[in-house]
Amino acid sequence: MEGKKEKTGNIPKYEQIAADIAYQIVEGTYKEGEKIYARSSIGSRYNVSSETARRAVCVLADWDIVEVEKNSGVIIKSILNAKNFLSQHQQTQSIYSLKSKIMDSVERQKQENKELQKHLTELIEQIECYRATNPFIPHELIISEETPYLNKSIAEVNFWQETFATVIAIKRNGTIIMSPGPKAVFRLNDIFYYTGNEDCYRRVQEFMYPEIGRNFLHNNKTKPHCP
Repeated sequence: MEGKKEKTGNIPKYEQIAADIAYQIVEGTYKEGEKIYARSSIGSRYNVSSETARRAVCVLADWDIVEVEKNSGVIIKSILNAKNFLSQHQQTQSIYSLKSKIMDSVERQKQENKELQKHLTELIEQIECYRATNPFIPHELIISEETPYLNKSIAEVNFWQETFATVIAIKRNGTIIMSPGPKAVFRLNDIFYYTGNEDCYRRVQEFMYPEIGRNFLHNNKTKPHCP
């Protein structure tokens, strides 16, 4: 299409054509003072539009590598300027190449992050489904200052009656206390392990931490779908 920027890779096509002609000048294919093909011939030779060919010649003319004679052709003017142009073109290529590599790395990282997020979501759903169908996998309850039952016993707060969850162990100061019984007390920083049906986790959170439990219930209205 006329006037459209034609590109191969990241460097504009017209600049690639200019660099190719400059390279041929430096290599001696064309001599200073020699007339080479007109812009229409350049378009045919490189299979590009006449506008792209015109822009390639303009680049060479701007660098004073060639001189354009109206209705005549393009005359080679300076080998030295052709060398200078090629030197800058190589630097431009390096910059474009580095930019391309960076953008490719960023895109790969985006795709990898999407895949990681997808796998994490699937893993969480599988764990929740597995826990729902296997009530003997214990939940953890960390005792903090936010609970109104700090320093009270399991029996004293009617833990089982309120949650239908059974405490099977307590981790206190690095020591595991198995089958603690109803007299066990909720101490600060204890970790209580309990089991129950699929709804017991929600009930325990609501009971032990009423304010936090309400937020938990609000944010977990939809249960994971088990495959």
